[in-house]
Amino acid sequence: MTDKTYPRDLAGYGANPPKAKWPGGAKLALQFVLNYEEGGENAVLHGDKAAEAFLSEIVGAQPVAGARHMSMESIYEYGSRVGVWRLLRLFARQKIPLTVFGVAMAMERNPKVVEAFLKAGHGWRWINYQDVPLEVEREHMQRAIEIQRRLTGERPLGWYTGRTSPNTRRLVVEDGGFVYDADDYNDELPFYDTRYGKPQLVVPYTLDANDMRFATAQGFNTGDDFFRYLKDSFDVLYAEGGRMMSVGLHCRLVGRPGRFSALEKFISYAKKKKKVWITRRIDIARHWLKHHPHG
Repeated sequence: MTDKTYPRDLAGYGANPPKAKWPGGAKLALQFVLNYEEGGENAVLHGDKAAEAFLSEIVGAQPVAGARHMSMESIYEYGSRVGVWRLLRLFARQKIPLTVFGVAMAMERNPKVVEAFLKAGHGWRWINYQDVPLEVEREHMQRAIEIQRRLTGERPLGWYTGRTSPNTRRLVVEDGGFVYDADDYNDELPFYDTRYGKPQLVVPYTLDANDMRFATAQGFNTGDDFFRYLKDSFDVLYAEGGRMMSVGLHCRLVGRPGRFSALEKFISYAKKKKKVWITRRIDIARHWLKHHPHG
């Protein structure tokens, strides 16, 4: 029996998930997500209490309280100075779309990158880390929306927080302008969350098929590790059919040459397979709303 007072859904689609009706009878919807965060990380320059300690080349990094961490700053700068351009050239050569998770503060500090994203026609979703009271989170969300509107000429249609609070999805629904959000890792297909007054489409994200594991314990050590994991994930989902696969990328991580070739190799592998829809997350969201409506 389901306890309706329990605020989690442990059942999901259960033993019989829907077969996604992807365009052209595709067996798999594959999307690549580029997290653009450089210039928006924790830093006393940004008003934070301590320097960033997350997802860098520094093993066991600890937050430096009340002072700049010059090495950490320079590692993040690699992503905005070098890594992002290497990745954009790759996706241009391969002629495949990309979804951008853009930290509002980071985008404000590097308008040339925003211009490049827009010129390439990549999809957008705005990211804004939160660990704050409800009213502060609401304010941060609205500020991020307005920053994107100012920089790109349109508001974001998707939302990803990453460090999600219990209030985040409620605020997404309250705003009313988002087609979907991605603040879940609990499924391999889109689904609807009905807890907040109207069905909210969720397109889940991933932390396993993600280059962040180059910078975590029990993660990827070499590019070959990354490639094998992506390939194995792809092969299982492709064989099952009607599934979705997300690949998470960070400019300062996979943008390094020793890792970059593994991503290029995986893209080439995926493109050789028949009936694979390589697309943006907004396109998946719109397709799901049309072909798998709630109710």
